[in-house]
This record gives sequence, structure tokens and C-alpha cells, in this order.
Amino acid sequence: MRGLHFPLPLRRRFGRRLPLIVGRLVVAFPADAGSDNLLIVSAQQPIRDATQRFSDRVEDYVRFRPTYPAAVVECLRGEFGLRAEHVVADVGSGTGIWSELLLRGGNAVIGVEPNGPMRAAAERMLAGQPRFRSVGGTAEATTLADASVDWVTAAQAFHWFNVDRTRSEFRRVLRPPAPVALLWNDRCTNTPFLAAFEEFLESWGNDYAAVRHQNIAAEGVLDQFFEQRPIARRTFPNEQSLDFTGLRGRVLSASYMPAAGHPQHGPMLVALQALFDRFAIQGVVVLTYETRLFVGTLS
Repeated sequence: MRGLHFPLPLRRRFGRRLPLIVGRLVVAFPADAGSDNLLIVSAQQPIRDATQRFSDRVEDYVRFRPTYPAAVVECLRGEFGLRAEHVVADVGSGTGIWSELLLRGGNAVIGVEPNGPMRAAAERMLAGQPRFRSVGGTAEATTLADASVDWVTAAQAFHWFNVDRTRSEFRRVLRPPAPVALLWNDRCTNTPFLAAFEEFLESWGNDYAAVRHQNIAAEGVLDQFFEQRPIARRTFPNEQSLDFTGLRGRVLSASYMPAAGHPQHGPMLVALQALFDRFAIQGVVVLTYETRLFVGTLS
């Protein structure tokens, strides 16, 4: 079942009948009053293969995606026992944003990334890092040897993984106590600009409601992954100050936004320019995030 594109903001389209998260599905009532039909967007079956969604987004991803606060690595060291001598598998490593922070802290990092263009971008960026190794693999089949790493991390990636197969694979490659750190940059919506930006994404995103990583928490997937073991949760502030070029690149780095050649691409950019002009102060808007860290063990 494929995701559906809603050409108008969901709040306007459905009023109070906003999409509901039900199991692994996002279910939305139709706009037409009196209809008993439901529009269903599958969170498990997005429009394109998850491993290939970002192939045409690499340049914007490298330039305009936010990094993560250095405090996240410090927290992993101070609270959870990450040491410089530990080998870390960064699964779904993408263009190497999170791998770079781990490398700065002295860790040897194996970047596991299935998407060729994303992996190549990381290899270029981290070419001068002797402690970095890049492999083509997925969360469910990393290609790593048994008991070969001390930590597994996944930054802005776990929501693409198959939970049960990933758990088995992480257990196979990890040494006890099999610690796993998962993290996301959660964009805030607590200012007029951020609320309007969220509405913009809802309006123009091809399958935004289906693939947004917040579905993971809503559906209890982390408890399922860690099999009800304790999960430590930490939150860190993060932000980006962007001119229009930066905001445009940030939007186009998202796999759910219309890319060049899509019929909605041009109109979407016109709407984005209008949004920027409305809210920019001295030529800049600020995207604020809460970087959310989840740490648990699989043994």
C-alpha cells in the first residue's frame, strides 16, 4: 500500500479528524462528510525502498542537515560508559554526520550504509580519518563479524529498520552487554514560524505522515526493540540558523519532499519562499530541535 500525497494541510483538510496512528498504519478520515471510506497510509511500506530514498538528496543532505550536539557524545561517555577504545558501528550512517562526532571523540567507527551515493559522500568527507571504515550493509544485514563491535548507534535512521531482524543482527555483532544508542533530531513546533513550517511539510510532503520518525515513539517500537528492558532517555537542545538557500536545501534534503522534476516541486518552492519572507528576521529563520537520545542494552 503506497503513501498518499495530501495537497492541502491536513489540519485544513480534516479539521479535528486528524490522522490517527493505529498499529503500524496511519489512518486518516476523508474530507467528504458522510463518507465511510478511510484513507490509509502505511508506515511500513513507504513510497520507495527506504534504502534508496535519499539517492537524489545527497548534496543537500551533506550541506544542510543539522549535526548533533557534542553533549550527546559527552553524555554517552559520562553516563553510559562509552570509551575511546570502543569500536562503534554507526548503522544507517548516511553521509557521516554522526560518525564524525564519534571519531572526534577517539572512537573507531564502522559506518554501515546501504545507499551508495550516501555512503560515498561519507567516505569523501571522512577520507582523512584512519579510524573510519565504510561498508555497504543494512541494519538487518550489516556484513560485520560476530561480536566485532562494542556499541551500535543509529542517528536519524532507526525508523527505517525492521525491528525484529535488526535486533537479531545487532545482538550478533555486539559484544556484551550489547549497548545500543538511538538518536533523532526532533524539530520543534513551539514558535509561529516552526508551527507554520510544520504545516508546510504536512501540505507538500509526499508521504510525510507515514515516514516521520515520531511514529516510532507513538507505536511503542522502542519498547518492542529492547524487549521491555529499561531505556534511558536524554534530551539536548539543538538549532540551525538558515538563510533562504539553507532553508531550501534543508527542505529538499528530506526524502518526502517533491524533488526537481516532480510537478509539485516548483509550486512548493514558491510557497517556501513566501513562508520565509513572512517569518525571516534579518534574512534568517531558526529551526530549533530537541535531540533525543535513547540508550539500552540487548543482553
